[in-house]
Amino acid sequence: MTHLFNTYNRYPIELVDGHDFHLVDRNGKEYVDLAAGIGVMSFGYHNQLIQRSVQAQLEKVWHTSNLYENSLQEKVADKLVQLSGGDQLVFFANSGTEANEAALKLAHKYTGKAKVMTFTNSFHGRTYGSLAVTDYPGIKQGFFVDTTEVVVADYNDPAAFDLLDDSFAAVIVEIVQGEGGVNLIDPDWLKELVFKTHDKHALVIIDEVQTGIGRTGKFFAFQHYGIRPDIITSAKALGSGLPIGAMIGRQKLASAFTPGSHGTTFGGNMLAMASTDAVLTQMTPDFLADVSHKGAMLISALKIGLVDVDQVLAIRGLGLMVGIQLAADLPVESIISDLQAAGYLTISSKHNTLRLLPVLVIDEASLLQAAKKISQIIKTKAEVLA
Repeated sequence: MTHLFNTYNRYPIELVDGHDFHLVDRNGKEYVDLAAGIGVMSFGYHNQLIQRSVQAQLEKVWHTSNLYENSLQEKVADKLVQLSGGDQLVFFANSGTEANEAALKLAHKYTGKAKVMTFTNSFHGRTYGSLAVTDYPGIKQGFFVDTTEVVVADYNDPAAFDLLDDSFAAVIVEIVQGEGGVNLIDPDWLKELVFKTHDKHALVIIDEVQTGIGRTGKFFAFQHYGIRPDIITSAKALGSGLPIGAMIGRQKLASAFTPGSHGTTFGGNMLAMASTDAVLTQMTPDFLADVSHKGAMLISALKIGLVDVDQVLAIRGLGLMVGIQLAADLPVESIISDLQAAGYLTISSKHNTLRLLPVLVIDEASLLQAAKKISQIIKTKAEVLA
């Protein structure tokens, strides 16, 4: 008997330990982690610098109220700003959806306007504000989500520009839509979207909850395209498994977030800050270049291995964020189950897509072996359908 609400379709695996890019279940079986806790555990398991940093903080104090000065928050915020472009301020929350809530509130307060544009297949969280700008009708059902001031435009479609006018507070967009099917943004469309949004005196919010912190080979994915967002949101890999979210906004927005306008009890928690500090310390140019190299290698290996499989509709990705979209007659959950049996953990996303978010420190040989196994399992399933 369980005393938990049944809000998750759980796999019959209990993970109890791990090392580098492997996880171990309660029966002692090891898995290569190609999901990273849904893009969270980028530095894997038992990363020494992260463990030492958290342990050192644990031996001091692990919570103080945000009513007091916090030099550790200042240190981490400074690193975040330096890595994301400068001339910014940071608000620390506990999750990605909280970071997006803060971003939406800041945009409304600063502009004095209500409307927000979001896009098809977007995912920004499950709290009411974030859910309102998420294009997943099923998860809104029964919750009376107010979408009165939300406009859903087609992702990568120039027709979205014609929907913008001076009544918009913000546009919120993902550079790669993780939950939506690992859909990549069109660079020219993105640049025009930023220009058109600013032309209407609205703010550009880039949701980097899944794409950020090195996942795509840049610290933030928007940095591939030479744009300047007004607000960036981050979470997941930021704290290496400890709950944290961050909303990073340009300094000009400071007038809208003053004492009492927004807050949190646990945001910027000392243990989460200690972990985040260690994560950001390891986010070096060489590390990011290695992610880019391994990502290109993985995508190439998958395309070669699956070249003649009709049920593979597309292979898309940026860095170590990869999706394999499958035909409807080859259910992605059956591939996930077979991969689990073979010792590989993966996840799915929209449109029957196998989503790969490997631990970023995985070595090249193991990544190529994973690509070989994925290709083998998909081809074997496809041959049965032929």
